This record gives sequence, C-alpha cells and structure tokens, in this order.
Amino acid sequence: MNTSEMNDAQVAGLAAAICATGEAMGQEMNPGTAAMMAEDLCCYSVPAVKSALKACRFEVKGKLAMADILQRVQASDGRPGKDEAWAIAMTANDEFETVVLTNEIQLALAAAKPILDAGDKVGARMAFISAYERLVGQAREDTKQVNWHVSVGFDANRRTQAITKAVQMQRIPQESAQQYLADLSVSPVTEDGRAVVALLTGEVARPSPKLRAKLEAVKVSMLAMRRASAEEKKELRIQAANELADRRALLIQQANQLEARRAAQ
Repeated sequence: MNTSEMNDAQVAGLAAAICATGEAMGQEMNPGTAAMMAEDLCCYSVPAVKSALKACRFEVKGKLAMADILQRVQASDGRPGKDEAWAIAMTANDEFETVVLTNEIQLALAAAKPILDAGDKVGARMAFISAYERLVGQAREDTKQVNWHVSVGFDANRRTQAITKAVQMQRIPQESAQQYLADLSVSPVTEDGRAVVALLTGEVARPSPKLRAKLEAVKVSMLAMRRASAEEKKELRIQAANELADRRALLIQQANQLEARRAAQ
C-alpha cells in the first residue's frame, strides 16, 4: 500500500471537492462519478490531489476529466522533466562528479550509455528520453514515490556541493545529507596512506610489502607506456578507463549499501 493512501473520510471529502470543482468549471458533476474518481485517486496524497484540482480550475477549458486531474497529480511527484533529467544524467556520466539522481535517471542513462560512449550524443539523448519517459510512466502508473539517491564521484570537494544543493532543492532530507557527508568524509589514515602521501611530499616513509608491490607495478606500467607503440598505448588507456569504471561502480555500490542500511534502521 502507498504510504499516502487516503482513509474513507478523506476519499469522501475528495469526492465533494471534485463535485465542487466540476461545478466551478460550469459542469454538473454526478455524485457517483465524483465518488468513482475519488476512489481512483485515493492512492495519492490529499495535498497533491487538492493542488491538482485547483490547477484544473485555472487551466482546463471545458469539462473536468480524470486525465486532467491525474496529469497534474503525477507531475507534482518530484520527478524532473526529460530535459532536466538529461542534464543530470550528463553530470552523472562524469566519474569525478557527485550527483543526486532518481532511479529512473540512472536506469535510462544505463540504456543510453553505449550510444553515448560511441560518440553519438544526439542519439544518446533520444534513447535516454525514450527510456526515461517509459520508466517514469510505469513508476507513476504503479504510484511509486520518487527515490533520490547519491551517486558518489571521485572528487571529494564536489561531494559537499552536490549534497548541499540537493537538500536546498528538497530532494534529500537534511538528516540523510548529514549522514552522507559524515560517512563520505571519514577515511582512516593507514601507514600505507601516509606512505602514498610521502611519495608526493618527498618525505621518508616505509610502505608495507603489499603496497611496495603495487607501487612497483605502477612503475613498471609507466615504463611500459613509454616504450609502447601507439596501438599499445590505446589499449593501455582503455584498460585504465575500465579499471576507473570498476572503482566508480564500487563506490556507487558502497553508497547504495549505506543508504539501504539507513533505510532499514
């Protein structure tokens, strides 16, 4: 059951409001018809339906129809329009950006990504919008509430900006944002971590044997890159890009697991 489903008294009040709206628009509304329309709308919140009826009184020319009410109720569910969704998806396609997006945006981007990776941005946008509108339509038909979640990027400095903006736009609650920022900013410093920092600062450090092996592998890889042919360099870059994508997928998985744990509490 949808958490916003109306009780019997609210459904009866909604039926009366539908009758009144029909009369205000110059239409004689049958009480039985109004009651049936109210029953069909009871899975939505009372404020959303009342707001939709008000919009109908100002915007609809002619008789009040169920489609007019439903269109306005669904449009107020917090899901962005196709153009804003595409802009969010393009930001999410940058591995360094932290983005707050909906389930539908994430799934539509996955459908369009092969076309985008092939360099056809126009075709990717068309594929994205087609998938997005289908997914949003299905979610609204199933009366699923919008679910905004954080896709974590590699740039730590941009995480705070993205999450703060999402709070300001009322897409995630303040409490969830604070928890996200706390979890993403806490990173215990190990001896290996100090050793990596030391490589950048020129200080003396003693990495563990495991880290020394990794650093040696990096060194060998860099030497191989210098000696490689143009085709081999391309293959090495592709491999590096795949590894970067795997790391980003791991970060997203960790963020989703964190969200699931918080939801279960």
